[in-house]
Amino acid sequence: MTPRQEKILQAVIEQYAEVASPVGSNLLARVFGVSSATIRSEMAELERLGYIMQPHTSAGRIPTDKGYRFYVNTLTTADGKPAERRAERALEARVNSGGQPERTIHNAVDTLVELTHNLGMATIGNQLYMSGLSNLFGQPEFMHPGQVQEVARLLDNLQPWLNEAAPNEPLSVYIGRENPIGRSAGASLIISRFRSPFSDSSYIGVLGPTRQSYRDVMSLVGRAGHALEETLYV
Repeated sequence: MTPRQEKILQAVIEQYAEVASPVGSNLLARVFGVSSATIRSEMAELERLGYIMQPHTSAGRIPTDKGYRFYVNTLTTADGKPAERRAERALEARVNSGGQPERTIHNAVDTLVELTHNLGMATIGNQLYMSGLSNLFGQPEFMHPGQVQEVARLLDNLQPWLNEAAPNEPLSVYIGRENPIGRSAGASLIISRFRSPFSDSSYIGVLGPTRQSYRDVMSLVGRAGHALEETLYV
């Protein structure tokens, strides 16, 4: 992939996350200051490589799971924008507000729901606390009954899978068909592992469509896990 193709892929992913509709060449031509024909040629190559796809003949392009994976793997840890830093400070304030460990974890999950507009979840001992189902099923991607059923399968089996697989990365991202359960749901699971009074391998994270603002959401989920461990594991 050339540097320009990488930037076009990034633009497609970030624009699609904002508008939830396929991204056309005319818009990208204005962004990059080149002709629409040049953008169409580059997008055709990205499609040939499997990073984007055209859902309808007359539509623009949307990212594939492969495109999202490339994007996530190449994200940098540069300082966030002021709005992102404010969100992280709000999250830390809720985590550090005191109270019983269970309430602290609930606060962290509820804040993730508010900030990411996804479904939030955390393991508390042998229980899975979830919040924000209306956010999840309010997304345009999950209007089809078949996809709703796949998401439900994933949620029903998430706790046993976490217990069995025990992901050991500080932050894990499962995109679309990478999910071990509900692979056809078109969902992304972003989870952070942390130590707590309940377990050395507790988890907090979010579940939403593959159409995500990954940089922001990954940063918030990672910060939530870190803040919980600092607050609870003493």
